[in-house]
Amino acid sequence: MRAIISDIHANLEALEAVLADIKQRGVTEIYCLGDIIGYGPNPRECIDLVMQNAKVTILGNHDQGALFDPEGFNPGAERAIFWTRKMLESGDRKGNEKRGEFLCELPRVRRESNFLFVHGSARNPLNEYVFPEDVYNQRKMERIFSLVEKYCFQGHTHIPGVFTEDLNFLAPDEINFEYRLGPQKVLVNVGSVGQPRNSDNRAQYVILDGDLVKFIRIDYDFGATAAKIYDIPDLDNFLGDRLREGR
Repeated sequence: MRAIISDIHANLEALEAVLADIKQRGVTEIYCLGDIIGYGPNPRECIDLVMQNAKVTILGNHDQGALFDPEGFNPGAERAIFWTRKMLESGDRKGNEKRGEFLCELPRVRRESNFLFVHGSARNPLNEYVFPEDVYNQRKMERIFSLVEKYCFQGHTHIPGVFTEDLNFLAPDEINFEYRLGPQKVLVNVGSVGQPRNSDNRAQYVILDGDLVKFIRIDYDFGATAAKIYDIPDLDNFLGDRLREGR
């Protein structure tokens, strides 16, 4: 049994709540699909927790943006990533060197038998968004599915759910928060730990138990995270506001 988490975005309170829930459930392995940092107020602490707890970690676009020049970021996200970079270059030198080495060595793709793990999509692991409305873009979805052997787990959009090869999107609440993997190819978005955007402000992740995918939602103190964001001039207040509404 493994937990699959993604898009933590330096939200320490959400990550700690998720890790506590994972431990309580007796999950043996944690896979992280990237974007440990960006947007949030605790990049160093979140990287440390992922290094300590995740068996597998994939590179996210915000992780890369903190290492190199960010591309395609809106102004608020760009300011946040430059602030994040400053945090990773200040303070404990040895700790920051270790964090930098960890991020630099992250792969963009992880393949295990029938499973593919990416941040964005099978076609563009780092940057491509696959939104629920893309089920109406047949060419795009057919191209992505052609690159998936069986099952692909991804994040990036912060919107959890299952994309089926016959071009349907199944939101977790439509399937009682469970989906059993079968003969059909599927893309599973695991949602976001630290910045959900499906109008639910709880931290979100997935448990893979055999062939059963379980969508998990966990309450956490988003007000504490928002307060930290408001206290940092380089982080837009909107980044705290949106935590309350899950958008």
